[in-house]
Amino acid sequence: MIKILIVDDDQMNCDLLQNVFTRHGYTVMSATSGAEGLRLFRKETPRITILDLRMPGMDGLTLLKEIRAIDPHAPVIVLGGGATEVQENQARGLRVTDFIRKGLSLDILVEAVHRIAVLPVHSDPDPVPPFERSAVQEMNESVLIVDDDDLVCDLLVQFLRLRGYRAVGAKDGIDALNIVDDDPPDVVLLDLVMPGMSGVEVLRLLREKEYQGGIILMTGSHNEELLEEAWALGPQEVLVKPIDLERFLTAIQLVLVCREC
Repeated sequence: MIKILIVDDDQMNCDLLQNVFTRHGYTVMSATSGAEGLRLFRKETPRITILDLRMPGMDGLTLLKEIRAIDPHAPVIVLGGGATEVQENQARGLRVTDFIRKGLSLDILVEAVHRIAVLPVHSDPDPVPPFERSAVQEMNESVLIVDDDDLVCDLLVQFLRLRGYRAVGAKDGIDALNIVDDDPPDVVLLDLVMPGMSGVEVLRLLREKEYQGGIILMTGSHNEELLEEAWALGPQEVLVKPIDLERFLTAIQLVLVCREC
C-alpha cells in the first residue's frame, strides 16, 4: 500500500485529507505538529508527504530540512497558504516536489498525489492503483457548503461526495444565495463568520426567501451575542470548529430525517 503522511496543525484539515485519500486507496497517517510528523516520517517512511508550511513550534520549512537530511529524494508536497515569498523560495530550494496554495481546488492536490504515486519507486514493493476507489452509493440528498476558507470548503464537499451526497460549495454568501435560488439544496452548512456578507445575514435572507431546507451553522467564534442572534433565526444545529467529522455527518443525517418527518 502506498503511504501518505499529512502534517498540518489544523486537526480538521488532517482528518478531511485523511478521509479523502483513504477513499482513493492510500494508507494515510497524520500529525498536527512538525515534531510528530518527523517521528512518523522516520518510523513509517511514507511514499508521499503533504506538509503545511506554517505551523507553530517546528514549522514546515524546518521539518522539510529534516526530511531532506533523511531522504534527499522523498516526494514532499507543500501546502503554502499564507506563506511569504521568502518561505516559498526556501521550500523550492529544498527541492519540494510540488507547491500548492491552500486556496486552490482540492482536485489539484489529489491529482498531484496521483501523479507522484504512479512514478516507479524501488522501495515500494506493493503499490496499489492510485485511482482505486471504494464503491459509493449515490444519494438523492443535496448539500451546500458555504465557507470562505477555500480548502475547508473543498475538503467538506469532497468528504460528502465520497459518501454519496450531491455536495457543492460556495465561497461567499452571494454565491450561496444564487445557488439556493437556482437549485435549492436539502441542507445548507453555513460558516457563521465570513468577510462581506456574514453567515447571519445569509441565514436571515434565507428565512426571508422561505427556504425550506435544513440549515446547520459552523463557527469558530465564541461571541455569545452573535450566536444568540444566529439561534434566533432557527438553524437546526450549530457545529463548533474544528469540526468533528462524525458529528458533522450525524447532524446532516438528523436534519434530513427531521425534514422527512
